[in-house]
Amino acid sequence: MRTVPSDATDATAPAGQTGPAYIAFLRAVNVPGRKVEMARLREVLTQLGFMGARTYIASGNAFFTGAGNDRARIVERVEAGLAEAFGFEVPTILRTTDELRTELAASPFVGRQPAPDERFSMVYSSGPLTDGEFPLRSAKGDWEVLGACGATAYVRWRLVNGRPVNPVPAIEKTFGVQATGRFFHTSEKILAAAGKG
Repeated sequence: MRTVPSDATDATAPAGQTGPAYIAFLRAVNVPGRKVEMARLREVLTQLGFMGARTYIASGNAFFTGAGNDRARIVERVEAGLAEAFGFEVPTILRTTDELRTELAASPFVGRQPAPDERFSMVYSSGPLTDGEFPLRSAKGDWEVLGACGATAYVRWRLVNGRPVNPVPAIEKTFGVQATGRFFHTSEKILAAAGKG
């Protein structure tokens, strides 16, 4: 599968609020030693000046508006605020709702059901993956990146001894980015939840 450039336009925020509606994907939260309570996360985002802060499940997915359009500055503000609030760095990847909608629509997983030993996931990165040659496979064959849309990779996992192997560190090293993954079906639910605000 070839890389698909992302050409989505930013969604506009509700009247009186500036900038698009954002989804923030937080990396490696609520794992041992990295507890981030969702109520506290919403509180921190609100204190940082973002509007309508909401969260979806405890894996670190937040929605907000009123942030403007300077994405690098938004990430900087969020990461600094979370580090101060929780005492450790929380890498943050941003997407607008329109971008996530485009990335889901371009996915090779649309309309497919994984086999019992498969998992389909989206890996969201901080930079473009347009220079990659796909498919990109692990040496052990336990995962492969089938393609990408902008800065999001489509990854098929193979279970090894009943467990998936995390491809995110390899993707970060290969492309020089920060990244975090969500299962494809979870990403669909995140988009749906973001639209209910």
